[in-house]
Amino acid sequence: MPPEPPRRVTVVPGGPVLVEGPVELVGDDGTVVCSDRFLVAVCVCRRSRRYPLCDTSHRRRVRTDTQDATDGDSQAGPG
Repeated sequence: MPPEPPRRVTVVPGGPVLVEGPVELVGDDGTVVCSDRFLVAVCVCRRSRRYPLCDTSHRRRVRTDTQDATDGDSQAGPG
């Protein structure tokens, strides 16, 4: 039997870690979460209500005036 190919893990800047599934996640408290999906999003910001699985809560964040000014320059389009 040939060896299994390695699992691919993709780190998404500002988002989750994507792991090719199926996976078994073991939390620091020993809790085990299993997923048989072909791609699993693992939360790294700890905002998810489904932690350790990502529910895209990282997208909902409160901006400060400083962030708005900084982000506005990098996101400004032409014109």
